[in-house]
Amino acid sequence: MKKIRKVVLAYSGGLDTSVIAKWLMQEYHCELVTFTADLGQGEELEQARQRARSLGVKEIHCKDLRREFVRDFVYPMFRANTLYEGEYLLGTSIARPLIAKHLVAIAEANGAQAIVHGATGKGNDQVRFELGIYALSPDMQVIAPWREWDLGSRSALRDFCRKHAIDMGSQSNKGPDYSIDANLLHTSYEGGELENLANAAAEEMWQKTLSPANSPDIPTSLSIEFAAGDPVALNGTRMQPENLFTELNRLGGANGIGRIDLVENRYVGIKSRGCYETPGGSILLRAHRAIEAITLDGQLAHLKDELMPRYAKLIYNGYWWSPERLALQQLIDYSQRYVNGTIELELYKGNIRIVRRHSSDSLFDAQIASFEDDDGSYNQQDAAGFIRLNALRLRQQARAGRKP
Repeated sequence: MKKIRKVVLAYSGGLDTSVIAKWLMQEYHCELVTFTADLGQGEELEQARQRARSLGVKEIHCKDLRREFVRDFVYPMFRANTLYEGEYLLGTSIARPLIAKHLVAIAEANGAQAIVHGATGKGNDQVRFELGIYALSPDMQVIAPWREWDLGSRSALRDFCRKHAIDMGSQSNKGPDYSIDANLLHTSYEGGELENLANAAAEEMWQKTLSPANSPDIPTSLSIEFAAGDPVALNGTRMQPENLFTELNRLGGANGIGRIDLVENRYVGIKSRGCYETPGGSILLRAHRAIEAITLDGQLAHLKDELMPRYAKLIYNGYWWSPERLALQQLIDYSQRYVNGTIELELYKGNIRIVRRHSSDSLFDAQIASFEDDDGSYNQQDAAGFIRLNALRLRQQARAGRKP
């Protein structure tokens, strides 16, 4: 272990990382640098800067990563129609490799010997942060206070704040029982009262979305234009990735789109309940699958669907920088060369309906697909031989007495 003189802390400005900042100064007697990533969580950023300054931190880094987050992480993931365990759109998972990348850059630029994160020893984020850090800087040391200290609960953290006069505002009080993580892709809620599966998620918990019951009684129409698999325009207006996603979140949230309540399998082996709001992501997933349906070759689309769970698992488990994820990305990106066109949708009380599809790269041929007479491109008599060839092995099984 190298002597630790300077560390870079992934700092959110919340209770956990504020206690960590003070604890590091006491336990390691090292110079502390903080890094806060703006991933679209809103006003928390300036609050984090002020709180770090109040803790005595001299070097504070806050960086707007919204465009990089959507363009280089969210969009590549959505090209694969990625869902973990069939439901989760990976809003927390996909943010961690980006944060790790910038933590490493700041640590190396400032001569720091270690990077510190506030992830607990029971969760996935410790794995995601550390795999990312080691992939990008193999000799960097990592400090994970939750695996070292004896502060085993949030009430213990609040006691630490009172003892050391750390002003956490409302967070010094009991506050919500659950932990919240927010970025442009989603807001997640875990822990506390949600750990009891008999407890329904409280309506006042949700921050990004209206209840479908309280959403407008008139459908909201929109269109999304895609180029090489990525959305480039909304309602005919070309927009930067972060702005397009912000507007999708607004439209989806206003129509009750994107709420899920699930129990997932963490990488460390624990089953965990989480509630997630992903309004813009839910719209984008539906629209992307719709544009692929008319522009992708059928077998290529099926191959992507077969590979998607593996790709999703890699992201969920923290292997964004692994060679296998990078190789899969090459295949996925190749598949998107002709995924161009516009999808028109309607949003209504938690539902997303595809209305129209337009693409100059469409493989859909209405004349061939028609039940009416076609131009001769498809000879229906050919189907008889096709079926006989595919039935050959089944007939051989039956003749050998191996009937179902």
